Amino acid sequence: MDTSLFESVDQYIGNLLGEEDAVLKGTLKSMKDAGIPGINVSANQGKFLQVLARLCGAKKILEIGTLGGYSTIWLARALPADGQLITLELEQAYADVARQNIIKAGLDPIVDIKVGKAMDSLVVLDAEDEGPFDMIFIDADKPPYTEYFEWALKLSRPGTLIVADNVVREGKVLDDNCDDERVRGVQRFNKALADNKQVTATIIQTVGTKEHDGMAIVVVK
Repeated sequence: MDTSLFESVDQYIGNLLGEEDAVLKGTLKSMKDAGIPGINVSANQGKFLQVLARLCGAKKILEIGTLGGYSTIWLARALPADGQLITLELEQAYADVARQNIIKAGLDPIVDIKVGKAMDSLVVLDAEDEGPFDMIFIDADKPPYTEYFEWALKLSRPGTLIVADNVVREGKVLDDNCDDERVRGVQRFNKALADNKQVTATIIQTVGTKEHDGMAIVVVK
């Protein structure tokens, strides 16, 4: 099948239900201007995350991987006025761009960007009893996805929703001999997810403007 069809349908859905406003479009432009990789979720995926956040009644969200704040804005817009979103970003330059975008979105009162290695930040969050979170979105470097997932469980409660992006990698997860560390990272995560008895989970394939990938959808028992 012509993959351009997937992109066209994605745009059709986005125009109907997930159209970006000026803030989101400005966020993408600021990322491009700052040289931040365009590896953020698509508009439809952002809307999907927002729907999931509303569906689980999230009041407190943890995001692992901020980039320029695009998915952060989608998620934070699902929160009530007294909600909170903590997002973790390795790069100070990316966090600076994200902070400006979040301010422009009027979400800075409820969004807290923590800069540094995610693993270090997760240790601090646990030590400071920041959990449990109602929803956790994992979309960062792929090799330590399993470790991020383990930390997500520590910061969860029964009913917490955990979503992990990019876990199909254009079908490369089927290749046991793949030497791409990103693919190997999500292969290890997918196996850990399947073996974990603390959760109910599935993986959905995604297609569209972000080509072929997938998201893991996980509910803590």
